Amino acid sequence: MPHSTTPRHIAIIMDGNNRYGKAHALPTGAGHVKGKDALDPIVEHCLEKGVQVLTVFAFSSENWARPKVEVDLLMDLLAKSINEQIPRMDKYQVRLRFIGDRSGLSADLAQLMAQAEAQTAHFTRMTLVIAISYGGQWDIANAAKTLAQKVAAGEMAGDDISVQTMAEQMALADCPPVDMLIRTGGEYRISNFLLWQAAYAELFFTPTLWPEFGTAELDEMMAQFANRERRFGKTSEQVQGKQVANER
Repeated sequence: MPHSTTPRHIAIIMDGNNRYGKAHALPTGAGHVKGKDALDPIVEHCLEKGVQVLTVFAFSSENWARPKVEVDLLMDLLAKSINEQIPRMDKYQVRLRFIGDRSGLSADLAQLMAQAEAQTAHFTRMTLVIAISYGGQWDIANAAKTLAQKVAAGEMAGDDISVQTMAEQMALADCPPVDMLIRTGGEYRISNFLLWQAAYAELFFTPTLWPEFGTAELDEMMAQFANRERRFGKTSEQVQGKQVANER
C-alpha cells in the first residue's frame, strides 16, 4: 500500500443548489432542499469508508449578503436538518459539530446546535462538521485574537506565537488536517473555506451540481486521491524512499 489511501478528513463545498433548482424549474428554495437531502448518503458512505471527519460548508460568512428571503429559508433548512441529523447521528454513532461565528444566529438555532453537539459528543465512529456562518479568514483572525489576549494577560510571550500555537486556537484544532477538499458546481475556487486546515489538501473540482453529487463520484475522487503523491514539501524521492522503508 502507498501512503494512507483513505483520507482522514474530507471537506466539501456543497455548491450548485440554486442552479439545480432553476435547471429543474423547482419552486424558490427547493434546490436547497434537494441539497440537504443529498448529504445523508455521503455521510453514510464516508462512514463505511473509514473517513474520520467530514466537514461540509452549509452557510458562509459571506452568505449573509444574500437576499433576506433566501437567508431565512437557509436558516430554517439548517434547523430542520439538525433536527433530522440528531437521531441519525445516534444511529450511526457519529459526533456532530459546528464551526463558525454564532453571534449572528438566532438564539433558537444556536441553542439547537449546542444541544446537538452535547447529545453526540461521546460518539467516536466519525465526526460530521457543519460550517455555519463560517469563513476561513474569520477563523484565522479569531485564533490570532485569542493569542493576542493571552499575551496581553501575561499568559504567554509574543515570541511564543508559532504555527503550532496558532493551530491550537483554530476551529477543528482537535481534528486531522483536511486531506481532500471537494467543490461541486463547476467553480474553481475554495471561497474562504478552511484556509488554514486545507493548507496541504488535495483539491477536487467537479461540474456536478451538489444535489446530483453521489457516492459513485466520491469513490472516483477517493481513488484518485489514493494515487496522488503527497509530498508536504519533500521531494518525490524522499517520499518514495519513506514508503519503501515502511513496506519492509
